[in-house]
Amino acid sequence: MDLPAYAIEAEGLFKTYPATKTSPEKRALNGVDLKVPRGSIFGLLGPNGAGKSTFINILAGLTRKSSGTVRIWDRDIDVRPRDARAAIGVVPQELAADVFFTPRESLEVQAGFYGVPKSERRTDELLRALGLTDKANAYVRQLSGGMKRRLMVAKAMVHQPPVLILDEPTAGVDVELRRQLWSYVKGLNDLGVTIVLTTHYLEEAQELCDHIAIVNRGEVVVSEPTATLLRRLDIRNVVVTPEEPVLSAPLLAGFETKLRGGGAFSVSYRTGQSSVEQVLAALRAEGLHIKDIATEDPDLEDVFLSLTYGDPAAGDPTRD
Repeated sequence: MDLPAYAIEAEGLFKTYPATKTSPEKRALNGVDLKVPRGSIFGLLGPNGAGKSTFINILAGLTRKSSGTVRIWDRDIDVRPRDARAAIGVVPQELAADVFFTPRESLEVQAGFYGVPKSERRTDELLRALGLTDKANAYVRQLSGGMKRRLMVAKAMVHQPPVLILDEPTAGVDVELRRQLWSYVKGLNDLGVTIVLTTHYLEEAQELCDHIAIVNRGEVVVSEPTATLLRRLDIRNVVVTPEEPVLSAPLLAGFETKLRGGGAFSVSYRTGQSSVEQVLAALRAEGLHIKDIATEDPDLEDVFLSLTYGDPAAGDPTRD
């Protein structure tokens, strides 16, 4: 059997929530067209309320779409709903624990739900992979939040789905747990599992994902390989360390400046309009003596703000 080129395909996907007594009609998804390449680590990013969770809930069979088509592992969710859902494992954002079960019991019950024969279950393997072996027989209610998060990942993998969806998997977890979780996820990806990730940690998405889609107001703004996406902005920063530390960033005509730590500051310019030499000339004109300079390329946060809120130099209005 030939493997599909895309793990997930959505075409013309709409979701409209009807009006209620307390709220008007809301369109959560507005004609989403999205293809997730098989074998990728795919980042699904967007502001709060952009439609990411609605999209994931439709994939998981928790929300009915209004119109459009969706295929998971080449299985139409309307024609083969059970087969489509069997092809994905979903780790939701909210912690949902079976507090009266142990981790081992929880995995066994989950495997039973998916009809996995006892001889094919991988309970101990999953407990070991997620660092839960020593807690295998403790009640779930006794686990820390990070351990519960790891257990949810294990539950999503009991039926060995070819697609794993992680909705904010590292929200509220410490750095070490985050590192362990990503090590496991990258190992799964190396084995051929397609990973779909939503996260508010943009540096995390930039490091992990080889393809990223940005969703805003229920529409896909862009869906590109990460490297291509990062080349979209022509903004560059020159970080200047002056001989004498400054308390405020100098005003330079035609450039935006921002104070950095240690008495340094940055100067932003557009490569199509200016150059580093012009930045240096403006600094010399102000009589500034430079100890060191470094250049910075735009990161994913700059691109994200540009595509969802406009000019990245304007900042993120959600932080006001």
